Amino acid sequence: MPTSVPERPRGLAQIFGWRRLRFTLVFSIAIGLLMGLGWTSGLLSILIRTVLLGLIAMIVFGVFEQWPKRLPRWMPRWALQVVGVGLVMPIATFTIYVLSTDHGAPPFWEVPDRMEGFGGLTFLGVLLAPWCALGALVRQKEALAREQALAFDLERSEFERQALDARLHLLQAQVAPHFLFNTLANVQALVDAGSSQASAVLRSLVAYLRAAVPRLNEPATTLGQELQLVQAYLELMHMRMPDRLQFELHADTAALGLRCPPMTLLTLVENAVRHGIDPSEEGGRIEIHVERDGERCRVRVSDTGVGLRVSGSGLGTGLATLRERLRLIFGDDARLELKVQRPRGVTAELDFPARQAAG
Repeated sequence: MPTSVPERPRGLAQIFGWRRLRFTLVFSIAIGLLMGLGWTSGLLSILIRTVLLGLIAMIVFGVFEQWPKRLPRWMPRWALQVVGVGLVMPIATFTIYVLSTDHGAPPFWEVPDRMEGFGGLTFLGVLLAPWCALGALVRQKEALAREQALAFDLERSEFERQALDARLHLLQAQVAPHFLFNTLANVQALVDAGSSQASAVLRSLVAYLRAAVPRLNEPATTLGQELQLVQAYLELMHMRMPDRLQFELHADTAALGLRCPPMTLLTLVENAVRHGIDPSEEGGRIEIHVERDGERCRVRVSDTGVGLRVSGSGLGTGLATLRERLRLIFGDDARLELKVQRPRGVTAELDFPARQAAG
């Protein structure tokens, strides 16, 4: 599923978020300590006042962040938050001084020291609180932009992965009919010729297809399984043209458990039979070499058939599809090359990363 931006906390959890509360306390205590150097009524008194003012500003900022839900078009929410924090400072300072006045004592505006303290706190509150609110808004916008960018990247990666999976499934669906039709055409040729081997070939084909068809839609198989399919296929082809096809398999034991896309090796061998051995009157020989070289796996399929020939269909859809599948799975880390052999024939060389199959 596509990834979306995580839902931000709402309500009291947003107003009293830990980061917001921590910043408010640290900033308020720092201001209180600076003002306490010249405060006549003691350090604790000014610390209590600055912390209370900071908490009130934080609450007003958080309330206007969520309420009202709808604002007039001409009023941006950030302006409401900044103006609200600025306006609440003198009101909150006045309330704190009224509540901190002892019963029976004169009001604070009649006491010069207290009036001077009220003026200083009010001035600093009106000056600093809106700027702190603006800073918090900027940090929020930057954090939201980062979250949205991350969510966009994750969503794009998910869509790219889904597109890649769909493309691979399409290519594998193309491999299935391509291979099956070619094999059935070979069997039909035996039946049309009245060959006594037709029945044996059909039995071998049924057994082969029971093993091969379930693997067509698998995302990956092992080279050992691929070699089993290739051997069964070559035995079928050898029964069709026993005097014209010889084959030999050489496999490094360390390579048998490595992963590879389904029908990779089979596509190379089928291409050698169809475009190399079958068109040759003398037939030919196919040799398959599979080896592991450190972190790389190398596959070589050589035939002594008619060699590369230019035709309207090139070398068929099998190799083109295989190249596309390799590109989608390995990117630029896989290489498939065709080389002319002397005196005749073609060698297909495949090089891709050696990755051990899971389980």
